Amino acid sequence: MQASRFSILTARITQVLALVAVWWAADELVRRIGLPIPGGVVGLFVVLALLLSGKLPLHRIDQGARWLLADMLVFFVPAAVAMVRYRDLLASEGLKLLAVIVLGNACVMLATALTVEWAVRRRRVRARPPARHEEAA
Repeated sequence: MQASRFSILTARITQVLALVAVWWAADELVRRIGLPIPGGVVGLFVVLALLLSGKLPLHRIDQGARWLLADMLVFFVPAAVAMVRYRDLLASEGLKLLAVIVLGNACVMLATALTVEWAVRRRRVRARPPARHEEAA
């Protein structure tokens, strides 16, 4: 039982480190090229392209990604601390910040939905058997 737990933990840590390595490489690339896009976004698209092309099987990163998503709240604690610390800024610019947050989340959700829809349609087209064409006599 302990060996199994150890191997699961090792797999998770290895996968998280692989995802961090992709982020780091993408961030470094963005900095060197001077792109006006965050490295994390470029890394996300790199991972997506690798997954869609089949060069990166999902099972190679799924445990690490699930673990990161399960503990996502921990990553937002600094934002909550900033809200408490900068109350004056929130009082004067709160509505603008709220609008940016709401619109930003809506854009991310829309882009995610469209990407998932596109991937599902693509998978259906690939899974569909080829149509038979019979010649008329």
